[in-house]
Amino acid sequence: MKLTITVLLVLLGLSGFVFVDSFAMISPNSAFTLEGSGYAVTKDTIKTSEIDLALSTQKQTGSSVKSSIEDGFITLDDKNFLVTKLEATTLHEGKYIRINGNVESDTDGKATIKFFGRLIEESKNASIYGFTGKITITDKDYKIIYTAKLSELSKIKVTPTESKINKKLIIHIAKGSSTQGIGTYIDLAGVKQKASEIQSSTDSLRFRYFSQDRISIEPGTTITIVNDDVVSHRVFSGKENYGDRYNQFIADGRVSTDKILSGESINITLDEAGFYRLYDPDYQWMKIVAYVFPNIKDNVILGQGKNLGN
Repeated sequence: MKLTITVLLVLLGLSGFVFVDSFAMISPNSAFTLEGSGYAVTKDTIKTSEIDLALSTQKQTGSSVKSSIEDGFITLDDKNFLVTKLEATTLHEGKYIRINGNVESDTDGKATIKFFGRLIEESKNASIYGFTGKITITDKDYKIIYTAKLSELSKIKVTPTESKINKKLIIHIAKGSSTQGIGTYIDLAGVKQKASEIQSSTDSLRFRYFSQDRISIEPGTTITIVNDDVVSHRVFSGKENYGDRYNQFIADGRVSTDKILSGESINITLDEAGFYRLYDPDYQWMKIVAYVFPNIKDNVILGQGKNLGN
């Protein structure tokens, strides 16, 4: 029997088959985005639906990892349901994801969701899940069918400050960001590239107006925002205001800068742990999603995918 197992392992090795940890094996104390689309179905109607959630993984028990869902939304046609209390659990080393809890709409009140996702396919950068389950609004159940992408975390460089305690992250405002859909240049990894060149890579579905627009950092990290645009900009923090297309955010007062003139920079420090949405109140398509959590070994930037839309 031992000889048989030994021979089998040798044959697997010769064939080039290697057992490796997959992206789906999600580790604790990390931040991810889950974004996808599909349909919500009743006997009478079929509604288009989108899911867009920000997860932070917490405690691991055996092969399962519990996660809190910090922010996000679920849509049914033109109705938006914001996260109020949701939890997620990845099971069997990321092969399955279970999501339960409540979301809330201004017009329809609270809704209860129960989703179960199965791993369909994965790459080095992300995993694709198929979700089924239901959304219950009052006494009406919608069966859901989604295909969703779980985005990975990849490392970025940070520079220690003189205190050797805090870390410093530099983010550039792209030239042309004041015009929605332009974003002519983006300074990425120290090299300016045309937006068309960047769009031909992994970020092909959207423009970015900041050199990094989804970041995960430790509390106390100082962010230097450099304005490479030809007009001035400001940076506020706030919550998404889904009902108003002209005032898309409601400021929460945690971050509020003066004007950053063209060619100048400003520092902001995110001391409190939590989830931040940073945006320009004058050009509200410009936004950064920031996850601020302790016990992160290295600063990281979220892998790019479809626009969060929040």
